[in-house]
Amino acid sequence: MKCYRKILRIPWTARRTNQNILQELGMKECQLLKNIKQLKLKYFGHVARHNNLEKLCLEGAVEGRRGRGRPRRRWTQDISDWLGFSVREASILAQDRDSFR
Repeated sequence: MKCYRKILRIPWTARRTNQNILQELGMKECQLLKNIKQLKLKYFGHVARHNNLEKLCLEGAVEGRRGRGRPRRRWTQDISDWLGFSVREASILAQDRDSFR
């Protein structure tokens, strides 16, 4: 919603509901998260089908010690949550482009 407020130049201090802002934009519900999810899954399928550096970075693990604090949310965690599969299973499914879509 923050990006929609910036587009409409509405300050965060203005007491406007999210529903009011979506009505002003002519939207029924927030489509932004749906679009981001769709694009992430599409890019995951693209990366999983190719054998290149991006795929190695996606599947590989960096050697060394873990940083302090809570572990960060990873891109692969989103993919596995949305699809209901592990990342390895999802990459196997992504090899068949038509069924993955």
